[in-house]
Amino acid sequence: MKAKNTDLVSLFEQALSGVPEQKLEEIGIVVRVGDGICKIHGLANAVYGELIKFDGGNQGIVMQLDEDSVSVFLLGPIPVAELEIAKRTGSDYKIPVGDNLIGRVINALGHPIDGLGEIEAQEYRSIEATIPGIIERSPVNESLETGIVAIDALVPIGKGQRELIIGNRNTGKTAIAIDTILHQRGKEVVCIYVAIGQRQANLSRLIRLLDENGALDYTIVLAAEAGEAVLNQYIAPYAGCTIGEYFRDQGHDVLIVYDDLSNHSVAFREMSLLLRRSPGREAFPGDVFYLHSRLLERAGKLAKGGSITALPIVQIQSDDITAYIPTNLISITDGQIFLDTKSFNQGVRPAINAELSVSRVGGAAQTKAIKKMTRALRLELAQYHELLDFAQFGTELDEISKRRLARGARAIELLKQPQYVTYSFVDQSLMLFLLKEHFLDHQEIRYTNLFATQFVSYVRSVYPDLHRTIAQTEEINDTTYAKLIDIAKEFGKLFAPSEN
Repeated sequence: MKAKNTDLVSLFEQALSGVPEQKLEEIGIVVRVGDGICKIHGLANAVYGELIKFDGGNQGIVMQLDEDSVSVFLLGPIPVAELEIAKRTGSDYKIPVGDNLIGRVINALGHPIDGLGEIEAQEYRSIEATIPGIIERSPVNESLETGIVAIDALVPIGKGQRELIIGNRNTGKTAIAIDTILHQRGKEVVCIYVAIGQRQANLSRLIRLLDENGALDYTIVLAAEAGEAVLNQYIAPYAGCTIGEYFRDQGHDVLIVYDDLSNHSVAFREMSLLLRRSPGREAFPGDVFYLHSRLLERAGKLAKGGSITALPIVQIQSDDITAYIPTNLISITDGQIFLDTKSFNQGVRPAINAELSVSRVGGAAQTKAIKKMTRALRLELAQYHELLDFAQFGTELDEISKRRLARGARAIELLKQPQYVTYSFVDQSLMLFLLKEHFLDHQEIRYTNLFATQFVSYVRSVYPDLHRTIAQTEEINDTTYAKLIDIAKEFGKLFAPSEN
């Protein structure tokens, strides 16, 4: 009598029913390899994102489930051959986290690449995590100082906020992020810099800069360079966020910079094309929105615990913020800092466009001292730019318009700031006080910054108690305000700029 297929299946099931479940392993066979991706037949129960181990020693992550096979992207450089055995692990990919990562440079897999030896991890965590719900979160109401006057005054960032840095190539996007990291010295903020698809030379220069300024004492650099596997560039921001979540759960405040998500999107597009997925708008897959939303939603401030502040960077072309990736990120984040090519070329550094930049947290992320000094600043800058465009036609302006132009020019000059130079909120509030009370109106424009910085030094050295009071209370009351007016008048008589 000829046995049917169903009879054979039932016979196999009966034979395997007596074998302990722990001894059973689901294995598959590699049927095709190429471009850092392999197709495996036989892993019928594999799940998306699961870690797969190969007999040759390599590992991979399941990135596509087909009807009769799974597609796995390889993590390591070890070659995988056709007909090689692949096994399920039953878990997703985990990376090492812990305090020992601080001061180190690692790759997307959590392995050190700075030549300082192995890192002993406190624990291993999955690169994909459950996002905290609304009940677990706290409102963003605490300032995260960047030390950059134009940002802290116009587009303040709070602990737990997600603020997008957006602009053309070579407009100073990374410079803002680095200055913010340097300013966190002594503020008990753990900084994580995630480099995605960058050149090795640029990365080495950045690491040396952080080291020379003592910033590596509280910073972790996670790098997925341009020459690395596309999967490493894809998982880099999620790995960086996982490390940040470890410190957040310990009660620390974390600042994480994703530089940049344009390269992250390109890496994902490359993966999708290798998987034979059809591209959508601007050749990017439609699920690229989900790619970044599930990353940035992990940032926030917890009611019990610390916070993660995210500064994603995205590059645009020809100041076009209406492209696919930028509009996605603008809708996900809590505001954006837009860097203008025109302002940058005119020597305005940082080249922040006050009209297109916004912080949806606003004054809640500012100290009372700075908030008091900047109430009308954004409006004055908007009026200045409008009048400036009008004045270019050669039209004669009335006296009020001329005064507004002169005041706006001084405001722009005051907001200029050299790279790697940052100011505390006390120094910023004193500089903005001079603008608000028109003490800068009588100075030549070229001396605006010099007058402001020397005034700050004068207050700090001659009136240290006043400076200390503002730092402790984080506000300028009426008594302090009256004293500052007298001090500014006194300093105005002493100020003598050098002609050199």
